[in-house]
Amino acid sequence: MNHVVKMVRTKGFTLIELMLAMTFISVLLVAIALTVIQISNIYNRGLTLKEVNQAGRSVSNELQRSITSTAAFTIESGIGSRYVKNDWGGRLCTGQYSYIWNYGKAVKNNSTSGTSLNVYDSVDRQPLINFVKVLDSGGVYCTEPSRAVARADATELLNVGDHSLAIHKLTIVSNATAIDTQTRQRLYTISFVIGTNDQDALVADASTCEAPGLPGSDLAYCSVQEFTIVARAGNTGSQSN
Repeated sequence: MNHVVKMVRTKGFTLIELMLAMTFISVLLVAIALTVIQISNIYNRGLTLKEVNQAGRSVSNELQRSITSTAAFTIESGIGSRYVKNDWGGRLCTGQYSYIWNYGKAVKNNSTSGTSLNVYDSVDRQPLINFVKVLDSGGVYCTEPSRAVARADATELLNVGDHSLAIHKLTIVSNATAIDTQTRQRLYTISFVIGTNDQDALVADASTCEAPGLPGSDLAYCSVQEFTIVARAGNTGSQSN
């Protein structure tokens, strides 16, 4: 009896084919991961920019409403000035309300001591003031620039989202040609820079974020914007000194 042995050939992957397949899958997974990270960074950057713009518009509207509803006031340094400025912050007293702020860098550098900053009247002087509105019809906070802020009367204006926002610069100007001698109205130009307050991610003067590739650069969570508004005061009443 003859026995016939049948050879059954099974098909499979060679080692080279398997390695090529694994390499392809690895590259695909890396590409997907990088795409997801890029989309996440764009999304986070958009949220940060939205919060900064929202805060800027809120502050702009607040200052315009306040100045428009009050009599004209002087911002020149000296007795009776309603504008106090220094290297670490400032105060603006418009009549019914006063606005008091610390610059972002000053808040970061003095976060433990609180000395020389605009602070609350509480014992621990916490939390630190970023930008607050205070009921102050007499403008006391400008005539007494070292007076601590009554926390019960103050409203923080920069708590608009998840990011730590701060005022990095604020200037107010009003020249002689901006005063109408007949109506006693006066124009004020206010420029301010507002943004996130991670000092490592900002350039030295906090005017913008560090460029990509530089130490501390974080474009996904860093955003700085400058706003300029013009407000007219003195619709009624006489100019205050």
